[in-house]
Amino acid sequence: MSTIVVVGTQWGDEGKGKITDMIGKEADLVVRYQGGNNAGHTVVVGDKEYKLHLIPSGILYDDTKCVIGNGVVVDPKVLIEELDYLAEKGVEVNNLYISSKAHIIMPYHRVLDKAEEMRKGNSKIGTTGKGIGPVYMDKIGRTGIRMEDLLDTNIFKAKVEQAVELKNLILAKVYGMDTFEASEIVEEYLGYAERIKEYITDTSLLINQEIEKGNNILFEGAQGTLLDIDHGTYPFVTSSNPTTGGVCSGTGVGPTKINEVLGIVKAYTTRVGEGPFPAELTGEMGEYLRKVGHEFGTTTGRARRCGWFDAVIVKYATRINGLTSLAITKLDVLDELEEIEICTGYEYEGEVITEFPTKEEILKECKPVYETLPGWQSKTSDIADYDKLPENAKKYLERISELTDVKISIVSLGPKRKQTIVLDELLD
Repeated sequence: MSTIVVVGTQWGDEGKGKITDMIGKEADLVVRYQGGNNAGHTVVVGDKEYKLHLIPSGILYDDTKCVIGNGVVVDPKVLIEELDYLAEKGVEVNNLYISSKAHIIMPYHRVLDKAEEMRKGNSKIGTTGKGIGPVYMDKIGRTGIRMEDLLDTNIFKAKVEQAVELKNLILAKVYGMDTFEASEIVEEYLGYAERIKEYITDTSLLINQEIEKGNNILFEGAQGTLLDIDHGTYPFVTSSNPTTGGVCSGTGVGPTKINEVLGIVKAYTTRVGEGPFPAELTGEMGEYLRKVGHEFGTTTGRARRCGWFDAVIVKYATRINGLTSLAITKLDVLDELEEIEICTGYEYEGEVITEFPTKEEILKECKPVYETLPGWQSKTSDIADYDKLPENAKKYLERISELTDVKISIVSLGPKRKQTIVLDELLD
């Protein structure tokens, strides 16, 4: 039996979907533990491409159970759209389980999310506008509505009426916007309940039972370490804990039951939205990485900001998450480059620092310190054996491992399943 966490080590978009899908072949259970439909995973199987936002990537395997944990916030409308999308592609969703404790995204959450971004103007965070922040606010404020509430009409109606009364005051008095009718929301969401109620259950019990049976469990996170609400580049972060610690609170599984933590690392660095990015490339090279790497968001379509590999943030992610190995993705994007830079430290007030500064005011003043490595200028996307990689490609990977002090278990050389070199089998 093995339990493994797949976690993003940068600002998200590292390619977790493909790696989760690949490892998921050996998993009995794939569990999503945080975030909502503000994230997206793209998985390519043969000539088919699947874009998933809420349902775990393991759904593409017939015998794999998939769990949406209590740490996830769920938009029922989006979930049903995703179920229909998979059905259209011939994927049967028979093994999906949704935590009864997962909080529900309501229409007013989406409106409030967008309204607050507009109010902030140039100080906006750059959210996806999906209502993620407001629903987590209600969760922490103990006024949220959970999946289990959908199963009791009277309880659901009472909670919606109470919530709408307060939200309407905020919408009208603070933002000068139109308000909601509680009855319309109740009718709409009870309709969703009829479609998804069969999936709602006590998923903490299910996961722990699977572990006790000796089955393989894969925990799948969204976003990345630098977007963590506690450990990321606050306030330009998401509203949950994408880091390994989020697994325990987001699924109801104790830390002693986790065996491995696989950090997903893009061979360069990207981020979406606002916030400091020391190794960002704003000129031709940044545009080159964006174009060759197809760096546009799965969920929003927004262009991603691109830069060289930043060893400082991955070293930080290693410490925060307790990484046991790395999966390097999109190495092939660098194939044509004559030289490649690695950010090994930051210059701040005349000194070089190698530990990640968590204070925004310091980070935004940091300048990258680069180490130059020779490129390999040859195609790698068809290589299936690590030893057959170009020598300079292997030296680049070895340098990443050295700087982060973590071994590399997987190297991804393209979006397809077969474009992957596996150095260590992570699930038995």
